[in-house]
Amino acid sequence: MAKKQPTAAERIALAADPNDPEDFDVTEAELEAALTARRARGRPALGEAGKQKVNIRISPDVLATLRASGRGWQTRVDDILRRAVMKG
Repeated sequence: MAKKQPTAAERIALAADPNDPEDFDVTEAELEAALTARRARGRPALGEAGKQKVNIRISPDVLATLRASGRGWQTRVDDILRRAVMKG
């Protein structure tokens, strides 16, 4: 039979060091809140980000250059377009 894995609360309690001055006690409610607080993963809801998904045709050389700039290239495209549009 497989050994039961400790819960998150039990793992934290086992890791606590009573001689550590930076170790402090938390209430059950605080512990539960910390363990259940989760950051939402994935893409934000459509209206949440204030952006819309569109399809656009871009020259292959331009696209290659943008993608070569690394992560966040789509955000940089948005910034480039915003500056171009705001110039009037």
